[in-house]
Amino acid sequence: MNKNERLIIILLASLNFTHILDFMIMMPLGNYLMPYFHITPRQFSFLVGAYTLTAGVSGFAAAFFVNLFDRKKVLVFAYIGFLAGTIACGFAPTYELLLASRILAGLFGGLIGAQVLSIIADLVPYERRGAAMGAIMSAFAVASTIGVPFALYLSNLISWHAPFLLVGALGSLLIPFLLKFIPSMTAHIAMQRDTSKWDVLTSVASNPKQRLALLFSALMMMGHFMIIPFINPYMVFNNGYSKNITPMIYLVGGIASFISANILGRLSDKYGKMVVFSASLLSSFTLVWLITNLPPVSFVWVLVLFGIWFVFSTGRAVAAQAMISNVVTPEHRGSFMSFNSSVQQLGTASASFISGLIVVEGVNGKILHYNRLGYISIAVLLCCFLLAQYLFGKNSTVKNNIQALN
Repeated sequence: MNKNERLIIILLASLNFTHILDFMIMMPLGNYLMPYFHITPRQFSFLVGAYTLTAGVSGFAAAFFVNLFDRKKVLVFAYIGFLAGTIACGFAPTYELLLASRILAGLFGGLIGAQVLSIIADLVPYERRGAAMGAIMSAFAVASTIGVPFALYLSNLISWHAPFLLVGALGSLLIPFLLKFIPSMTAHIAMQRDTSKWDVLTSVASNPKQRLALLFSALMMMGHFMIIPFINPYMVFNNGYSKNITPMIYLVGGIASFISANILGRLSDKYGKMVVFSASLLSSFTLVWLITNLPPVSFVWVLVLFGIWFVFSTGRAVAAQAMISNVVTPEHRGSFMSFNSSVQQLGTASASFISGLIVVEGVNGKILHYNRLGYISIAVLLCCFLLAQYLFGKNSTVKNNIQALN
């Protein structure tokens, strides 16, 4: 990886950090927001799902025009709108205004992920893309390691408004560097001259491999995020851990993710992305069951459990994104990755809404039926494994055509 690639990846990872942090901090704020606004677990799930649902809709709509513009300009435009929505969350005085602010942030945030992945896929060859994707996705780890614990600390010290204002401030500082160092990405535009805006939809609709790749992507996010929104409330209200120490879950998990994202990204390039994906996904089943059925135990064991779960979750995500980015040719990549980002957001929103329907509040705020979410998560991830075998396995058409696509 040359110096220019490293600089761009660092900037995109930094952008990804603030983008992911905005989403990440909402989920552990459940035990702050539910008593503050006097809302139910279902209403809280709307706050989590509102962002991802609107992001999915905007990402889908963007797929029809995003390939006609400079990827850099689309990214910066979307990022500014996203920051405006995030700052609005920080000033929201009521549940309704907070929900509206999450919707605004989601409308712009839905454009960001696809542009980041498209820029990386255009700049970095497939043979080195696992390491690049690992670096980009390590932003998730940093957001968990530093961002989420610090955001929860600010919530304890000041109020739940503070983390959103922090994200807005950090993102605003990043914009000048994005404008200066991210190059214009226009090579794909010339390839669009003879195509209709509807071709991006018909191309996906007529290609069973691309359709299944999008389904695979959506199910991956659904299976992963099914259990996340209620981790913090479950640990606090059911198992009795203090909300002052539960941020350690994200700190330890984030450190594990940061290390594993870079190591497993390189291993996926060396030994095969499907190998890393399969090993990580199958190894996570037992951990999902343990997390969603966890009785009160020493908090040290909680940290160990979540640290290992974050490693496997990161490994499967890094390998999956590298494989998905390669199912289309470069001229269609921007639109396809917008579809991909859209279905990922919809998968996350579905997970949030489903969890809100299943989980109910019991006596003294206890979370009931959390274990059922674990069983659903395992079933969804098993479907992902079977789809991956068909799409990216040893004898798959997608794998056999990798060189032709690039």
